[in-house]
Amino acid sequence: MNVLLVGAGAREHALAWRLAQSPSLTELHAAPGNPGIASLGVCHPVRADDGDGLLGLANTLGTELAVIGPEGPLVAGVADELRRNGIAVFGPSAAAARIEGSKSYAKEVLRAAGVPTAEALSVARTPCVVKADGLAAGKGVFVCRTSDELEAALRSVQALGGGMVIEELLEGREVSVFGLSDGHDVLAVAAAQDFKRIGDGDTGPNTGGMGAYSPVPWVDDVDALIDAVHRPVIAELARRGTPFVGCLFAGLMVTDDGPKVLEFNARFGDPETQVIMPRLQGDLLDVLLHAARGDLSRATVTPNISSAVTVVLASPGYPESSDYAGVTIDGLEAATADGALVFQSGTAVRDGRVVTTGGRILSVTGTGETVSEARANAYRAVDLVSFEGARFRRDIAAGVDG
Repeated sequence: MNVLLVGAGAREHALAWRLAQSPSLTELHAAPGNPGIASLGVCHPVRADDGDGLLGLANTLGTELAVIGPEGPLVAGVADELRRNGIAVFGPSAAAARIEGSKSYAKEVLRAAGVPTAEALSVARTPCVVKADGLAAGKGVFVCRTSDELEAALRSVQALGGGMVIEELLEGREVSVFGLSDGHDVLAVAAAQDFKRIGDGDTGPNTGGMGAYSPVPWVDDVDALIDAVHRPVIAELARRGTPFVGCLFAGLMVTDDGPKVLEFNARFGDPETQVIMPRLQGDLLDVLLHAARGDLSRATVTPNISSAVTVVLASPGYPESSDYAGVTIDGLEAATADGALVFQSGTAVRDGRVVTTGGRILSVTGTGETVSEARANAYRAVDLVSFEGARFRRDIAAGVDG
C-alpha cells in the first residue's frame, strides 16, 4: 500500500511511526513532513493546504490512501479534492469537518442529535466559557471566572476575527475520546487526557496542548461514551448528506449529570495521538483504509494494557510567540536509546543538525505498565533532551494512578 500522509507535526510523526509498522505498507510519503517523519518515509515540499499540489503529488506517486492530519486542510476541503479524483482519503469532507470549523454549527448538530452539551448563553456573564467560532489552533477557548478574565477573553476572540460562542461553565472531569468512522459506523479507539494551559497547575493561557496521558483510569467504558456521543452525531451528519469519514475527537466534560460535549475536532488530537499510537494493537493502516472505503464492519483496533505519557517541549515564548528558529536540539538519540519515543514538530535540519523552528517543538513520550511508570520514563527522557530556553510542564499526569 502506497500512503501519503499530509501534515508536519508531532501528531503526523506519531501516525507515521504507527503506519510504518503495517505489513501492508509498501511506500510511506509525507507532505510536507518533518525530519522525524523523514526517517520513516519520503518527505515532499508540498504544503498541507495546497490541494492542487497534493493532488499532483498523489497522482505522481500512485497514492492508494491519503491520511490527512491537520484540521486546516480538512476544513478547506483538501479531502474533497483528492476524493473527486479517485484517491481514497482518511479525513472528512469540508462539509463534515464543519463540526470543528464552526462551533455554532457543532451546537446545531448536537441539538439535532440529542447529545448533551454546554448551554449557550445569550449574554456574556461570569462564570462562562468564551470560544472563537472558527479554527484557532487550540488557543480559542477562554474560561472566565472573573470580570477581568471575561473582558480579556472577549478582546482576544474579537482580535481573531469571526464570531464567538459563549457557553455555561461546566464543572467535572475533562477527557478526550477518539472514534474512527466510515461515514456510518464508529470504531472506538481510546480515551486520553490532555493539558491545555502553559503552566504547572493549569496556569497561564491555553495552548495547542502541553502534554497528555492514556489510558484515563476513571474512564472504564470508552464504548459507552462512543455510543452516547459519537454514534448519534455520525448518524446526524449522515442524515444531512455529509457523512463523516475520519477520526471524530470529542472533548467531553463528565459532570454529575453525565458526559457533555465541550467541543469536536475532525481529526486525531495533538498531543493525544502521541500517547494513543504507542498503545494501539492491530494494523492501523488496514483500519484507516477500511474507513476510507466506507466499511469498518470487519476492522479492529484496540488499545493494549500499557500506558503512555507525553510531555511537550515548546519554544520559550510559546504560546504568545512561536518564533524560535535555528537553535540546536541535543539528546535526541540519547532519549530514544533510553526507550522514549520523540515525536518532532517544530524542527528542521541545518548543516546536519536538528534545530528548532518554533512553537511546540517536540513531544517526548514514555511508556510503561502504569501511567506513573510511563510518566517517570517520559520525564527521564525529557531530561536527556535539551535546547536553549525549552519550555515544558513538570506536572503532566502527576498523581494519576493506574
